Amino acid sequence: MRGLRAGFLTGLILFLGACTVSPDPGPEARAAAEQLSADINARSAFYSASPEQNEPDIKLFARVFERVRSDYVRSVDQDILLAAAATAIEDADPEPGESSRNWLVERAMKGMLESLDPYSTYLPENEYTAMKESMHGRFGGLGIQIAAPEKGGGIVVVSPLEGTPADRAGLRPGDIITHVDGKNIMGKTLREVVNELRGDVGTRVVLTIERESTSTFDVPLVRDVIRMDIVKWRLEGEFGYLRIASFTENAAEEVEDAVQEIRQHLGGRMAGLIIDLRNNPGGLLIESVAVSDAFIESGDIVSTKGRKRKQRYRATAGDIVGGLPIVVLINKGSASAAEILAGALKDHDRAILIGGRSYGKGTVQTIIPMGRGTAMKLTTARYFRPLGESVDGGIQPDVEAEDDIQTELDEGLARAIAELSRMASL
Repeated sequence: MRGLRAGFLTGLILFLGACTVSPDPGPEARAAAEQLSADINARSAFYSASPEQNEPDIKLFARVFERVRSDYVRSVDQDILLAAAATAIEDADPEPGESSRNWLVERAMKGMLESLDPYSTYLPENEYTAMKESMHGRFGGLGIQIAAPEKGGGIVVVSPLEGTPADRAGLRPGDIITHVDGKNIMGKTLREVVNELRGDVGTRVVLTIERESTSTFDVPLVRDVIRMDIVKWRLEGEFGYLRIASFTENAAEEVEDAVQEIRQHLGGRMAGLIIDLRNNPGGLLIESVAVSDAFIESGDIVSTKGRKRKQRYRATAGDIVGGLPIVVLINKGSASAAEILAGALKDHDRAILIGGRSYGKGTVQTIIPMGRGTAMKLTTARYFRPLGESVDGGIQPDVEAEDDIQTELDEGLARAIAELSRMASL
């Protein structure tokens, strides 16, 4: 496995099955593809491939273009899409004739999709494979989730994954990456930075970090194979402690198994549960819904609204802790799918939130297979908490408890235990 799988879990992801058929390109999409082909052909007469050999990729561009026109969360001016594709071609081929037609078509699709928002992109075969592997909880890289800021600047660390090179090096949510191996990345796109960070497992990379209240400093890291323990549990006196690192496949099943083990160890003495979502960058929509459903008896968990349809996800009867008090720990590294769980438990008065304001990402990305092992990741909907609020801007905790990095005490956990003790005694 190669490289950093940055940003893949930092989102709320919905997979469409491999059998999903993309809509046939309409006349606008076909015209856009013809324009793209003409632009590429006009750049040079020295391409090795003939226009006929390039036809499959031009058709793929038409299908991607049609998907954006029909399924993106809001309507988009197609002239703007074409302009973004043309700019991407010029950037990839500054000296006409240096790049193949197929490469330029791929660059055009990436440029078009990435102009929409920081989360949409085209995934060639290697990137699509890597993303699917990350959803299984094992991948290669630094163990860091990153996001592009809204107004340029460096790349923001959403969260380091527990037990990874980024975590061991002390990277924190909110850190700004300004340089990679001494190269300035300020103003670069998320995908450009990902390319800078990729490399063979065992190789070294140096990140320059800008952190609040400190001067910039360098952090050396060695790329590694990342194996994620999605769910961990332990006992805190008469309380159970449950750490959910991300919402990958089988997260809900692992949560239920962990709670069952906690209850078996504590027997009838279990007095409450702590769910730790700090630095949980998100993951799969269906997994976050299933985990929420495990603790909520009825009502809405989350609703999504796209251009074509609205959908509500509702809880089914049953609570795996039988109504015992719950405290949820969040911070600015708690994003997307983690915010669904925190928001649902808060809105149903099922839990108290402790910590810091969450990241605040309220959109859904759908993974759409496009054939030949490739896919596109497209923002298709916004999601809303049970009481109708978006999480844009983050979820404010009921009790603020920021950790003091100068001490070994986990202030958030200490406050959670204190709150559970108070709730259990009522």
